[in-house]
Amino acid sequence: MHLLTRSTVTDYTEHLDRATGLVASRVASVRQPFSGASRAELQRLVDAVDLESAGVGTAEALREVDGLFLEHAVWFHEPSYAAHLNCPVALPAVAAEAILAAVNPSVDTYDQSTVGTLMERRLVEWTSQRIGFAAGDGVFTSGGTQSNLHALLLAREWALAEHGGSRAEVLPRFNILATASSHFSVEKSALILGLGDDAVVDVPDDGEGRMDAAALAASLAAIRAAGRIPMAVVATAGTTDRGVIDPVDAIAEQCEAHGVWLHVDAAYGCGLLVSPRHRGLIRGIERARSVTVDFHKSFFQPVSSSAIVVRKPRDLAAAAWHADYLNPVENEEPNQVDKSLQTTRRFDALKLWTTLRAIGADGLGEMFDTIIELAVQVGDEIDADPELELVGRSQLSTVLFRVRPAGVDVATQDALVAQVRRVLFESGRALVAKTVIDGRPCLKLTLLNPTTSAGDIRRVLELVKDAAAALVELQDVEVVA
Repeated sequence: MHLLTRSTVTDYTEHLDRATGLVASRVASVRQPFSGASRAELQRLVDAVDLESAGVGTAEALREVDGLFLEHAVWFHEPSYAAHLNCPVALPAVAAEAILAAVNPSVDTYDQSTVGTLMERRLVEWTSQRIGFAAGDGVFTSGGTQSNLHALLLAREWALAEHGGSRAEVLPRFNILATASSHFSVEKSALILGLGDDAVVDVPDDGEGRMDAAALAASLAAIRAAGRIPMAVVATAGTTDRGVIDPVDAIAEQCEAHGVWLHVDAAYGCGLLVSPRHRGLIRGIERARSVTVDFHKSFFQPVSSSAIVVRKPRDLAAAAWHADYLNPVENEEPNQVDKSLQTTRRFDALKLWTTLRAIGADGLGEMFDTIIELAVQVGDEIDADPELELVGRSQLSTVLFRVRPAGVDVATQDALVAQVRRVLFESGRALVAKTVIDGRPCLKLTLLNPTTSAGDIRRVLELVKDAAAALVELQDVEVVA
């Protein structure tokens, strides 16, 4: 019997001990974030596994997982991992993950989760209060993309009710306003929601990636003058590339003046909700109509753990759907499926609950403040290094830069970005990201590990400079005209 039942609890304990032992051994022994195995090599390893064969038993299957997955996993706890918005995970959350995986509740209806539903609702209330909503509501989601889609769905339904007319007539006239730095899920949501191809309007920024509130006012006026309808404004509290925060207070002023739904995408910057020293960066977030928070970024939670939170609970009713077998209208139980876009849904809130009880909100906030302050220090050091060029300043924990070996022209510097990143990735020694800012490529460090030191990042930067120097010396830099 391979199911978790009363008769298999001893096996359950043994398997879990074996699995955690394998992970612990890897965490203790790895010294770089990736093995450096090529994609072709990894594909051969995957293809060599016969998924049609008879079962090999759990012990052997776990041994195989160790050699196949753990050997070649990307380790976000390693200080030389500085690529994307992936965080090392809080130990209380990892323990809670094991509990919820074994119990396997689904929090779509109360009768499948009971106290789990009440715990999630309490955490949504706590998050709402941290935002500054007097009596908000919301629901956990799979991530920022789903949270943003959910928020814009609610905004669409609100705007339809406000402006009347048939969907066929009104939807093509709706616009969503955001900057070019907003998350790609804004454009994707517009497509899913059936808006026009030109629905998303780019609002000019201040030159550093933050929305210009005066430009927003002009854009709102121009949209109305053209006979179109501003459905929503999306302000970003932590852009993916620059790590900057739109001036939410000033944006809210314009949204209130024009009667437009304000959504704040705080997937990255939600850690500021518990920050002892930097909370002021999201001043005005309490004026939003909806907010996205990603606990699996700046609250150090395992994926997935996110939420959509609204200031007015009645707004959630726009997405409600009722089924006789699941959540009939006359049922008075607190069924979360009434609020969620999902039906079956994991009890991801348990991870955050356990983390808050173990570490405390201030403890989590200190961890987030640490990485913000590390980014400032790293930025200063890059700015002072003649072989490196700092590209703007982050308000959170992103650092953008280029490498500029002596005697190398701008075109070669640009070409080095992708090639240095590739060399480091293929070696497995360090993982950095790349992006494009103002038409030019640059390297990106995303710092989300509060145990990483400035010295750790200096070593990554030395690897960057060494790789660039080697490429230049070997004349292996491919400049694309």
